[in-house]
Amino acid sequence: MLDIIRVRSFEFEGKFFDRVPVFCYYIRMPRLVSRIVTFAFVASLAACSTVGTPGVKNTSKTFNTVVVDAGHGGKDSGAYRRSGPPEKIVTLDVAQRLERKLRESQIKTVMTRDSDVFIPLNNRVARENAQKDAIFVSIHFNDSRRRGTRGFETYYHSGASFDLAARIQQKLMTIPNSANGGVHAANFRVLRLANCPAVLVECGYLSNRSEGNQARDWEYRELLADRIAEAIVEQRYGTGVYRASAQVAQTQQPEPATTGGTGVAPGTVRH
Repeated sequence: MLDIIRVRSFEFEGKFFDRVPVFCYYIRMPRLVSRIVTFAFVASLAACSTVGTPGVKNTSKTFNTVVVDAGHGGKDSGAYRRSGPPEKIVTLDVAQRLERKLRESQIKTVMTRDSDVFIPLNNRVARENAQKDAIFVSIHFNDSRRRGTRGFETYYHSGASFDLAARIQQKLMTIPNSANGGVHAANFRVLRLANCPAVLVECGYLSNRSEGNQARDWEYRELLADRIAEAIVEQRYGTGVYRASAQVAQTQQPEPATTGGTGVAPGTVRH
Protein backbone atom coordinates (compact mmCIF):
# COMPACT_ATOMS: atom_id res chain seq x y z
CA MET A 1 0.00 0.00 0.00
CA LEU A 2 1.24 3.50 -0.85
CA ASP A 3 0.54 6.39 1.50
CA ILE A 4 1.42 10.01 0.72
CA ILE A 5 2.10 12.29 3.67
CA ARG A 6 1.83 15.99 2.78
CA VAL A 7 3.56 18.47 5.08
CA ARG A 8 3.52 22.15 4.20
CA SER A 9 6.37 24.63 4.60
CA PHE A 10 6.10 27.24 7.34
CA GLU A 11 8.11 30.05 8.91
CA PHE A 12 8.41 30.81 12.62
CA GLU A 13 10.19 33.82 14.21
CA GLY A 14 12.22 34.39 11.08
CA LYS A 15 13.31 30.77 10.92
CA PHE A 16 12.14 28.78 7.90
CA PHE A 17 11.14 25.15 8.19
CA ASP A 18 10.48 23.02 5.19
CA ARG A 19 9.45 19.44 4.54
CA VAL A 20 8.91 17.69 1.20
CA PRO A 21 6.21 15.10 0.54
CA VAL A 22 7.22 11.74 1.93
CA PHE A 23 6.16 8.59 0.14
CA CYS A 24 5.80 5.63 2.50
CA TYR A 25 5.57 2.12 1.12
CA TYR A 26 4.20 -0.58 3.37
CA ILE A 27 5.37 -3.94 2.01
CA ARG A 28 5.26 -7.25 3.77
CA MET A 29 8.72 -8.85 3.99
CA PRO A 30 10.61 -11.36 6.11
CA ARG A 31 11.65 -10.09 9.54
CA LEU A 32 15.39 -10.36 8.77
CA VAL A 33 15.04 -8.33 5.57
CA SER A 34 12.99 -5.76 7.44
CA ARG A 35 15.73 -5.36 10.05
CA ILE A 36 18.40 -4.97 7.38
CA VAL A 37 16.38 -2.28 5.59
CA THR A 38 15.75 -0.45 8.87
CA PHE A 39 19.44 -0.53 9.80
CA ALA A 40 20.47 0.78 6.39
CA PHE A 41 17.95 3.63 6.64
CA VAL A 42 19.16 4.70 10.11
CA ALA A 43 22.78 4.56 8.94
CA SER A 44 21.96 6.79 5.98
CA LEU A 45 20.37 9.36 8.30
CA ALA A 46 23.47 9.41 10.51
CA ALA A 47 25.63 10.04 7.48
CA CYS A 48 23.60 13.08 6.44
CA SER A 49 25.46 15.40 8.83
CA THR A 50 28.81 14.69 7.21
CA VAL A 51 27.90 14.48 3.53
CA GLY A 52 28.72 17.62 1.56
CA THR A 53 25.79 19.63 0.25
CA PRO A 54 25.83 20.20 -3.53
CA GLY A 55 26.55 23.84 -4.42
CA VAL A 56 28.30 24.63 -1.13
CA LYS A 57 31.94 25.61 -1.49
CA ASN A 58 33.94 24.44 1.50
CA THR A 59 35.79 27.58 2.52
CA SER A 60 35.81 26.70 6.22
CA LYS A 61 39.63 26.70 6.30
CA THR A 62 40.40 29.24 3.57
CA PHE A 63 37.83 32.04 4.02
CA ASN A 64 38.94 35.66 4.06
CA THR A 65 35.51 37.22 4.72
CA VAL A 66 32.96 36.67 7.48
CA VAL A 67 29.37 37.70 6.86
CA VAL A 68 28.01 38.63 10.31
CA ASP A 69 24.23 38.46 10.54
CA ALA A 70 22.36 40.08 13.43
CA GLY A 71 19.07 38.19 13.64
CA HIS A 72 15.70 39.97 13.33
CA GLY A 73 15.52 43.80 13.34
CA GLY A 74 13.05 46.62 12.71
CA LYS A 75 9.44 45.38 12.79
CA ASP A 76 10.71 41.88 13.61
CA SER A 77 11.61 42.03 17.30
CA GLY A 78 12.33 38.32 17.66
CA ALA A 79 12.07 36.89 21.17
CA TYR A 80 10.88 39.40 23.74
CA ARG A 81 10.53 39.25 27.51
CA ARG A 82 9.52 41.95 29.98
CA SER A 83 12.66 41.28 32.02
CA GLY A 84 15.04 42.27 29.22
CA PRO A 85 15.56 43.86 25.81
CA PRO A 86 14.05 42.33 22.65
CA GLU A 87 16.16 39.85 20.73
CA LYS A 88 16.73 42.25 17.82
CA ILE A 89 18.64 44.65 20.11
CA VAL A 90 20.95 42.15 21.79
CA THR A 91 21.69 40.27 18.55
CA LEU A 92 22.77 43.53 16.93
CA ASP A 93 24.98 44.42 19.88
CA VAL A 94 26.72 41.01 19.92
CA ALA A 95 27.08 41.08 16.13
CA GLN A 96 28.69 44.53 16.19
CA ARG A 97 31.12 43.45 18.91
CA LEU A 98 31.93 40.29 16.94
CA GLU A 99 32.48 42.27 13.75
CA ARG A 100 34.90 44.61 15.54
CA LYS A 101 36.90 41.73 17.00
CA LEU A 102 37.20 40.03 13.62
CA ARG A 103 38.46 43.23 12.01
CA GLU A 104 41.00 43.57 14.80
CA SER A 105 42.14 40.05 13.86
CA GLN A 106 42.64 41.22 10.25
CA ILE A 107 39.61 39.39 8.87
CA LYS A 108 37.34 41.18 6.40
CA THR A 109 33.74 41.49 7.55
CA VAL A 110 30.37 42.20 5.98
CA MET A 111 27.26 42.83 8.09
CA THR A 112 23.75 42.07 6.89
CA ARG A 113 22.52 44.93 9.08
CA ASP A 114 24.27 47.44 11.34
CA SER A 115 21.21 49.25 12.68
CA ASP A 116 17.69 48.45 13.86
CA VAL A 117 16.19 47.78 10.42
CA PHE A 118 14.21 44.88 8.99
CA ILE A 119 16.11 42.75 6.49
CA PRO A 120 14.11 39.99 4.72
CA LEU A 121 15.62 36.51 4.89
CA ASN A 122 16.11 36.35 1.12
CA ASN A 123 18.14 39.57 1.25
CA ARG A 124 20.36 38.09 3.94
CA VAL A 125 20.90 35.02 1.76
CA ALA A 126 21.76 37.20 -1.22
CA ARG A 127 24.25 39.15 0.88
CA GLU A 128 26.06 36.03 2.07
CA ASN A 129 26.13 34.42 -1.37
CA ALA A 130 27.51 37.59 -2.98
CA GLN A 131 30.80 37.11 -1.13
CA LYS A 132 33.65 34.94 -2.36
CA ASP A 133 35.72 32.79 -0.01
CA ALA A 134 33.44 33.57 2.92
CA ILE A 135 31.61 32.03 5.84
CA PHE A 136 28.31 33.14 7.34
CA VAL A 137 27.58 33.50 11.08
CA SER A 138 24.08 34.45 12.25
CA ILE A 139 23.57 35.66 15.83
CA HIS A 140 20.33 34.89 17.69
CA PHE A 141 18.93 34.44 21.19
CA ASN A 142 16.42 31.73 22.00
CA ASP A 143 12.97 31.56 23.58
CA SER A 144 10.90 28.83 25.19
CA ARG A 145 7.60 28.48 27.03
CA ARG A 146 9.51 26.43 29.60
CA ARG A 147 11.31 29.02 31.72
CA GLY A 148 13.83 26.47 32.94
CA THR A 149 15.19 25.75 29.45
CA ARG A 150 18.65 27.25 28.97
CA GLY A 151 21.91 26.78 27.12
CA PHE A 152 23.87 27.63 23.99
CA GLU A 153 22.93 25.97 20.72
CA THR A 154 24.66 26.10 17.33
CA TYR A 155 23.02 25.08 14.06
CA TYR A 156 24.34 24.13 10.62
CA HIS A 157 22.97 22.62 7.41
CA SER A 158 25.79 21.52 5.11
CA GLY A 159 28.56 19.10 6.04
CA ALA A 160 31.05 21.85 5.22
CA SER A 161 29.62 23.88 8.10
CA PHE A 162 29.83 21.27 10.84
CA ASP A 163 33.41 21.90 12.00
CA LEU A 164 32.77 25.63 12.38
CA ALA A 165 29.54 25.01 14.30
CA ALA A 166 31.24 22.52 16.63
CA ARG A 167 34.15 24.88 17.30
CA ILE A 168 31.86 27.80 18.14
CA GLN A 169 29.83 25.62 20.50
CA GLN A 170 33.02 24.40 22.16
CA LYS A 171 34.24 27.96 22.78
CA LEU A 172 30.89 29.10 24.16
CA MET A 173 31.01 26.24 26.63
CA THR A 174 34.13 27.75 28.22
CA ILE A 175 31.94 30.56 29.61
CA PRO A 176 31.38 29.93 33.33
CA ASN A 177 28.08 28.31 34.32
CA SER A 178 27.09 27.72 30.70
CA ALA A 179 24.71 24.95 29.62
CA ASN A 180 25.28 22.87 26.50
CA GLY A 181 22.27 22.79 24.19
CA GLY A 182 24.30 21.00 21.54
CA VAL A 183 25.16 21.27 17.85
CA HIS A 184 22.25 20.49 15.54
CA ALA A 185 21.49 20.20 11.83
CA ALA A 186 18.68 22.58 10.82
CA ASN A 187 16.80 23.65 7.72
CA PHE A 188 16.80 27.41 8.40
CA ARG A 189 16.65 29.36 5.15
CA VAL A 190 19.87 31.34 5.72
CA LEU A 191 21.67 28.00 6.23
CA ARG A 192 19.94 25.88 3.62
CA LEU A 193 20.41 28.37 0.76
CA ALA A 194 23.98 29.36 1.60
CA ASN A 195 26.71 28.72 -0.97
CA CYS A 196 29.35 28.79 1.75
CA PRO A 197 29.74 27.31 5.26
CA ALA A 198 27.00 28.88 7.38
CA VAL A 199 26.04 28.57 11.04
CA LEU A 200 23.38 30.05 13.31
CA VAL A 201 24.30 30.64 16.96
CA GLU A 202 21.65 30.78 19.69
CA CYS A 203 23.36 32.71 22.51
CA GLY A 204 21.08 31.55 25.30
CA TYR A 205 17.39 31.82 26.23
CA LEU A 206 15.87 35.21 26.91
CA SER A 207 12.96 33.32 28.46
CA ASN A 208 15.26 31.93 31.15
CA ARG A 209 15.62 34.35 34.07
CA SER A 210 19.37 33.82 34.48
CA GLU A 211 20.31 33.93 30.80
CA GLY A 212 17.84 36.73 30.11
CA ASN A 213 19.45 38.86 32.81
CA GLN A 214 22.92 38.04 31.48
CA ALA A 215 21.90 39.18 28.00
CA ARG A 216 21.21 42.63 29.50
CA ASP A 217 24.83 42.90 30.69
CA TRP A 218 27.16 44.47 28.10
CA GLU A 219 30.16 42.68 29.63
CA TYR A 220 28.46 39.35 29.07
CA ARG A 221 27.63 40.24 25.46
CA GLU A 222 31.27 41.22 25.01
CA LEU A 223 32.25 37.79 26.31
CA LEU A 224 29.84 36.07 23.90
CA ALA A 225 31.30 37.98 20.96
CA ASP A 226 34.81 37.19 22.11
CA ARG A 227 34.23 33.42 22.29
CA ILE A 228 32.60 33.35 18.86
CA ALA A 229 35.42 35.45 17.39
CA GLU A 230 38.00 33.14 18.94
CA ALA A 231 36.35 30.13 17.31
CA ILE A 232 36.26 31.82 13.90
CA VAL A 233 39.89 32.96 14.02
CA GLU A 234 41.06 29.52 15.17
CA GLN A 235 39.01 27.88 12.43
CA ARG A 236 40.92 29.94 9.86
CA TYR A 237 44.41 30.24 11.34
CA GLY A 238 44.72 27.58 14.03
CA THR A 239 44.86 27.58 17.81
CA GLY A 240 46.82 30.12 19.79
CA VAL A 241 46.43 32.93 17.25
CA TYR A 242 43.47 34.83 18.69
CA ARG A 243 44.07 37.47 21.34
CA ALA A 244 41.16 38.45 23.57
CA SER A 245 40.54 42.11 24.28
CA ALA A 246 41.73 43.54 27.60
CA GLN A 247 38.11 43.94 28.71
CA VAL A 248 37.42 40.23 28.33
CA ALA A 249 40.75 39.19 29.82
CA GLN A 250 39.83 41.03 33.03
CA THR A 251 36.37 39.46 33.19
CA GLN A 252 36.61 36.29 35.26
CA GLN A 253 32.89 35.62 35.59
CA PRO A 254 30.27 38.13 34.46
CA GLU A 255 27.50 38.88 36.94
CA PRO A 256 23.90 39.14 35.71
CA ALA A 257 22.58 42.69 35.52
CA THR A 258 19.88 43.56 38.02
CA THR A 259 18.95 47.07 36.93
CA GLY A 260 16.26 48.08 34.47
CA GLY A 261 16.58 49.31 30.91
CA THR A 262 17.86 47.50 27.86
CA GLY A 263 21.33 46.88 29.24
CA VAL A 264 22.85 48.08 25.96
CA ALA A 265 25.75 50.44 26.53
CA PRO A 266 25.14 53.99 25.22
CA GLY A 267 26.41 54.41 21.70
CA THR A 268 26.75 50.67 21.13
CA VAL A 269 23.75 50.26 18.83
CA ARG A 270 24.00 52.51 15.78
CA HIS A 271 20.73 53.79 14.26
